[in-house]
Amino acid sequence: MINSSAGDRPAIEVRGLRVSRGGRPVLHGLDLTVPRGSVTGLLGPSGCGKTTLLRAVVGVQRTEGGEVSVLGLPAGSAALRSRVGYVTQSPSVYGDLTVAQNLRYFARVLGAPQDDPARVVAEVGLDGREHDLVARLSGGQRARVSLAAALLGTPELLVLDEPTVGLDPLLRQELWALFHRLAAAGTTFLVSSHVMDEAARCTRLLLMRDGRLLAEDSPQGLLERTGAVDVEDAFLALVGEAAR
Repeated sequence: MINSSAGDRPAIEVRGLRVSRGGRPVLHGLDLTVPRGSVTGLLGPSGCGKTTLLRAVVGVQRTEGGEVSVLGLPAGSAALRSRVGYVTQSPSVYGDLTVAQNLRYFARVLGAPQDDPARVVAEVGLDGREHDLVARLSGGQRARVSLAAALLGTPELLVLDEPTVGLDPLLRQELWALFHRLAAAGTTFLVSSHVMDEAARCTRLLLMRDGRLLAEDSPQGLLERTGAVDVEDAFLALVGEAAR
């Protein structure tokens, strides 16, 4: 179980977050929280600002205003580097190294135990591919290597930008089961997706559109609020409300 001196304080707190790119507003004063130990889904159509928000959470996005607190510290603080794992949409591992070489390298950078690469290889379903060059793997397999690297050590927060894109249904199911096992032990997840059927796999949802937050609720709470039969219909109902 992961312990923290921050007590019951949320893993992520965002207040009044504003981001512009090329003079065009991308995020419009977002306010949200992500509870500790939750699997929080960040859902919305492509281009709505999900990746920008995730970049702000991990401290690599230039912002115009607002505050982002992560595990009780300002986003991007040096003390968070070993406490937060981040997986980008594009695989962030070295193509000219093998799976094992990549993971040994990142384990040394993070100060993770020497046997950690073997553990994360098994967790993401890459057994038997340890000695394959990453450049020769499929897109889905490269994404799994990136996820394995993020799992090294004992990160308290995992920020995953569309981690299941390009993966087969069985592996997607296995990864979501892994997320929930880790969350039960105290790890917090913020997972973005534009696939609405993944909403049911989350304990909490953040629904975004055009750089604004439409809803922040549990899947069941969202359905009860809108009277919809699924999250996709709930999203459409909320879009209709916002347009009125």
